Amino acid sequence: MSDDAAFEQHPADTEYHRGLPIGEVLDASSLTDGLPWAFEKITMRPLEPMLVPEKPRNGEVDPQNCGSCAPSEFTIWHDEHWQVRAGWDVGGLPFIGAIAPREHWLLEDAPHEVLAAYGPLMQRISQAVKSIPGVARCHFARWNDGSAHLHLWAMGRPEGMMQGRGAVLAYWDGILPPMAPPMAEEHIRIVAEALAAGGGEAFPTR
Repeated sequence: MSDDAAFEQHPADTEYHRGLPIGEVLDASSLTDGLPWAFEKITMRPLEPMLVPEKPRNGEVDPQNCGSCAPSEFTIWHDEHWQVRAGWDVGGLPFIGAIAPREHWLLEDAPHEVLAAYGPLMQRISQAVKSIPGVARCHFARWNDGSAHLHLWAMGRPEGMMQGRGAVLAYWDGILPPMAPPMAEEHIRIVAEALAAGGGEAFPTR
């Protein structure tokens, strides 16, 4: 069954949803007050109707449609449980990597041994990303709206870039001038080889 199978939607109807100003343009000045180093002015789009049921995420109806399960040329490292992918696009940040289990697990059903392995891996990824010249911090994020397969993101914040602090860093990847492809590949190599030094295999599908 396709994840894009047709289904009927209707407005979400809970006490919370009924109190929302659907169709209005909301004031976003709190973002410019809270993150003054990043945003000068923000104009929001009108608040759209919130429809349910939500469209299934990639791989939610049929795991065979899951891109994270399939072999990929962008897998730069893996071990028994986890994999890291990078290089599908060249943006402005020194490094962005996708971290996911090798098998099709959701956060809600992933075995404890898979989840337990992520803690030490998170430490290793942070150290690997910070070994890239010019990187000060490694930020981690999880949204999980695009794919049902559990996945997280690792992003390198450029050293000295105070405008990139916090959650806003992800936006800067599409705003900063993109890196030259050879530099992007070198950064990927640094991360992959640093991870492999602690176990697992670098570039298993390249």
